[in-house]
Amino acid sequence: MTPPRQGIDRWMLWALWLIIAAHVASLVLRAPTDYVASPFILLGVLAAAAPLVVCWVAVAHTRSNRLQAQLAASAVTVFVIGNGFFAAADLPLGDWVPVLGDLAQICYLGFYPLMLAALFTLVRDQLRSLSVAIALDCVVGGLGAAAVVSAVLGPVLAAGSDGPPSISTFVGIASPVLDLVIVAAVVAIAASPILRAGQSWILLVGGLLSFAAGDILFALGKLDGTYVVGHWLDAGWSIGLALVATWLRTAATPTPDDDGRAERGRGAAERPGSQGSGTAVLAVPVFATLAGLAVLLVSSRHGESQVTVGLAAATLVVASARTVIAFRELGRLGDLVRLARSDDLTGLPNRRALYAEVPDQLALGGRNALLLLDLDRFKEVNDSLGHDVGDVLLVQVGLRISAQLAADDLLVRLGGDEFAIFLRDSGAEEAEVVAIKVQSALAAPHTLEGISLQTSASIGIALSPEHGHSLGVLMRKADMAMYRAKVRRGGHRVYQPVDDSHGDTRLRTLEELRAALAANQLVLHYQPKVELSGGEVRGVEALVRWNHPKRGLLYPSEFLELIEDAGLMQTLTVRVLEIALDQAAVWHRRGERLTIAVNLAASSLLDSGLPERVGAMLTARDLPATALMFEITEAFLLDDRGRASDILGRLRSRGIRIAVDDFGVGYSSLAYLRELPIDELKLDRSFVAPLNGDKRAAAVVSSSIHLAHSLGLRMVAEGVEDAEAYAQLARFGCDQAQGYHVSPPVPAAVLDDWLAARLTADAGTVQA
Repeated sequence: MTPPRQGIDRWMLWALWLIIAAHVASLVLRAPTDYVASPFILLGVLAAAAPLVVCWVAVAHTRSNRLQAQLAASAVTVFVIGNGFFAAADLPLGDWVPVLGDLAQICYLGFYPLMLAALFTLVRDQLRSLSVAIALDCVVGGLGAAAVVSAVLGPVLAAGSDGPPSISTFVGIASPVLDLVIVAAVVAIAASPILRAGQSWILLVGGLLSFAAGDILFALGKLDGTYVVGHWLDAGWSIGLALVATWLRTAATPTPDDDGRAERGRGAAERPGSQGSGTAVLAVPVFATLAGLAVLLVSSRHGESQVTVGLAAATLVVASARTVIAFRELGRLGDLVRLARSDDLTGLPNRRALYAEVPDQLALGGRNALLLLDLDRFKEVNDSLGHDVGDVLLVQVGLRISAQLAADDLLVRLGGDEFAIFLRDSGAEEAEVVAIKVQSALAAPHTLEGISLQTSASIGIALSPEHGHSLGVLMRKADMAMYRAKVRRGGHRVYQPVDDSHGDTRLRTLEELRAALAANQLVLHYQPKVELSGGEVRGVEALVRWNHPKRGLLYPSEFLELIEDAGLMQTLTVRVLEIALDQAAVWHRRGERLTIAVNLAASSLLDSGLPERVGAMLTARDLPATALMFEITEAFLLDDRGRASDILGRLRSRGIRIAVDDFGVGYSSLAYLRELPIDELKLDRSFVAPLNGDKRAAAVVSSSIHLAHSLGLRMVAEGVEDAEAYAQLARFGCDQAQGYHVSPPVPAAVLDDWLAARLTADAGTVQA
């Protein structure tokens, strides 16, 4: 239901405009002869009084910016009073007639400064936010409008300057000049995209322009003798005053929606920068500049006043300055666009650039390929060496990939360690060639702050149109192919439909892994290492298992690669160490001095704080350093031998022993056996399995054992599956054996029973 006050306001405005319509009709439809003495003069009085009443009622109900409303209402008031004096001057009042005429002129003149003050009050709070460019737009608009008005009023100003000095003469000159200022101010505000007075602004603009038009037409009519009181030109003032009054009343009476927004801030039309964008913002200054140019051209042929020429010239001068600023802004805008589409770190195009350029290329049809590239184990570099080193690595990776691409190929850094390559006019074969070249380029060692690192990448390939026509579809399918490549320990893969089934499984398993780390679902099984010379068990290897709540016991092959991909290897290593050392503490309290061997991930060999953290963990459990052994692989040693040597040396200095796992495969090198602080070599099972039937394998095993002993190292044989291999290793002088022939990996409780049974059996053998 409409509130009572709003209903009254609505009827008040309806009454105002009915009076104005009747007044305008009386001016247009009748001859102006003896208008003052005619009954229609009452309509003129009402047409002047009605806006006055509406204005002051609006002032009484104005909630904010009251000064603005008071100034505007005062401007209307002095004009209406001037009308009263003007009408009284036509009465037979003798000597008072000239005085009344002068008073009317003074009142008319008072309208302008009051209305200009109201305009200033309207936008004063927003003036502080004007930039130089916007201010120049306002000035150009104002000067251009002033030049046009000045050209129109030129004859009036010239005639006024020739007459005898009097109040009427002064007002005759001042009124057109102030009209010029009013028009300039209104156009200047309209030229700004931020100076706004609300949704009712158009009413005020219309009122002031209508008022100024009335003034200008009146001045021209007086000049050629065609104007008399009651002329239809008087409608300009009546309509102008009514529009100003309507604006005031509308601004003072917000709609229900406006009331709801009042406490939340201005409407969209009032917020700086919310309106006037694009070509609409440029319209006023452009037209003003053209107007100034037109005035100068007309002046060159027909002559204009110096004021008019000066205003037109000033318009062009300021417009030129604005043009210079505009070109600078365009240059900065271009820079901003480039920055917005560039990666801050590598300088390569970013995701925005990919989505801006590729869809257009795909729309053209033809063969295209999208490659998604993800660095393997990059998070471990960040965690171990710091993000600064990781950033340097990403820059080098970007440069190496760029060097393998053609000029029209697009390389994009999507974020983190992910890159995308878009190949135009390329099919599967061309895309795979690029993938191989990129992987070869990345395989060469990177030198980062004196550290040598090797990187590899997994690459997924999606083709258009075979796999999709949109960038989103290609991105999704390339990502699935990339994951499948990563599962296969790197390389590249072209998308296949079967890949669709693995995306959801991957995400679900990853979330389950995070939960497993938090909920202690990871457990350790222990595989004993037996002394071949006497049968004692002095150590065990800890092997991680995932006790999945639904899928049962899972082996590392089912989740370890996903752990690496997700960057959770450091977390897993810490968790395994905690479980292993807790168990070691239990055994040591029982007098069982078993050494637990824990596999150490590659990232840990780059973690300079590892020795101190491990030392603290041992101290917290009151364990000697000999209770722990770390197993590492040859491949990890070759990534950065210098840094690995430093960390391993610090671990060894604390008494923690080091073993090299899978010895004999990969990148075996005698140099690291001499340089690195190693206690033990673990012969890979691939040499142990064919030991009985392969003389060459037996020779390699025998030579390896002899080499280890000559370097002061112990040799452990992995994967011992039968008694023959066990006996053969014992004959070769191998120190320890580990495998299913001895015992499979078992939980700690099962191992305790196994150890107890073994001791019992040994005791029985001795007694016998």
